[in-house]
Amino acid sequence: MKKKKKFFGLKKVRIIASDNLWEPISLSLLLDQELSKAVDVIGAHYPGTTTVMEALKTQKKLWSSEDYSTFNDEVGGGCWARILNQNYVNGLMTATISWNLVASYYEDLPYGRDGLMTAEEPWSGNYVVESPIWITAHTTQFAQPGWTYLQTVGHLEKGGSYVALTDGKGNLTVVIETMAHDHSWCIRPPLPPYNLTSQNATFQLKGSFASIKELQVWRSRFDFKTKKPSFFEKLAPLKPSEGWFTLSLGEDEVYTLTTITTGQKGCYPEPPPPAPFPHLYKDDFNIANPFFSEAPYFADQTGVFEYYINLTDPGPHVFTLRQVVTQKPVTWAADADQTISVIGNYQWQNLSVTCDVFMESVKTGGVFIAARVDKGGMSVRNTKGVFYWVFADGTYKVTNDLGRYLSSPTCPVNTCRGCDGTRDVTVYQSYLYTELDIHFSCYI
Repeated sequence: MKKKKKFFGLKKVRIIASDNLWEPISLSLLLDQELSKAVDVIGAHYPGTTTVMEALKTQKKLWSSEDYSTFNDEVGGGCWARILNQNYVNGLMTATISWNLVASYYEDLPYGRDGLMTAEEPWSGNYVVESPIWITAHTTQFAQPGWTYLQTVGHLEKGGSYVALTDGKGNLTVVIETMAHDHSWCIRPPLPPYNLTSQNATFQLKGSFASIKELQVWRSRFDFKTKKPSFFEKLAPLKPSEGWFTLSLGEDEVYTLTTITTGQKGCYPEPPPPAPFPHLYKDDFNIANPFFSEAPYFADQTGVFEYYINLTDPGPHVFTLRQVVTQKPVTWAADADQTISVIGNYQWQNLSVTCDVFMESVKTGGVFIAARVDKGGMSVRNTKGVFYWVFADGTYKVTNDLGRYLSSPTCPVNTCRGCDGTRDVTVYQSYLYTELDIHFSCYI
């Protein structure tokens, strides 16, 4: 692999392996010199702030290459504060990558609001800057890639942790967190119990940092009792006395002490109010030069649907949405065998769905439209709802699941009318007009 990178001029590309657990990749790197030469970073997912001895022995950089994935309320912010510090304190991981950065998908899909902020209503423009954004700023505004962690990091006497970073040019940033157990658990792995109480913590700056005369102070205070948190507040500068200073630390607080003076909380416009997905919605995909390949509001769960200009069509279907994955790839999740993209509101019950569809395969294959779809993501294979299938051989079927296991008898398209909650099916040239009406209160 390393030779191929060099051959294709990709010498600056680095390989992170194996985006899973610490093992077996760590032991494999110790036993295989060629593999070790090819891999630059060991990346583990959701390591729980710890690593393993074999990973340390490789002397590779250690990353938490996927972490967090926790509902972004204030407990989620506490989770993020704790692991950002303790991934290095406990596990010597120098990078922590959040999955995901922005929760910009339907909240009823798996892992709703598991992002650092929320922007899940593009139709309304509403967004929410959640607490994990400000917790991120405690580190990212005062340290940049290329800074190094100092060896003097650790746990506070009465709970919590601290890290120190430098750019090697005299600048220093110290980040302290005092998150209580019940206010900082993450979605995975389970968090072992520990105790934390308010405390006075005394620090001493040594070596070249002993001459620092002033540190900028930024604080976040969650305040779970009063429900009146304050995030990323700039406090009065701290002036060490001969390198010494003491902080009074309460529970559930995050402090940044830094020589960097450019920190800024910033501001953002008041977002529009939230609103449900429009009850009446249509899209003809009539965009010659779309900004993105995906159509607005569609969330692909299996397969990929993209804008497509069909220049061979003389009629109204030049602009279309096309499923472009023709073979199922190798996947690690139990995704569906059928391609599916969802749109709308999970609370809808009685509704009509219409769509003009075209099957590029003349004799095989088919399409479906569905309503009341209740699952997505890794659970999409087991979704229930009302699925109206039309097949290239001229038959159709109505089922209450994606697997087509529970179904009505298959009928010729031109002989059945109004079966199982459906209306007429009419063929217009090579396009098929399909409509699904749902007007009852239980699944078929």
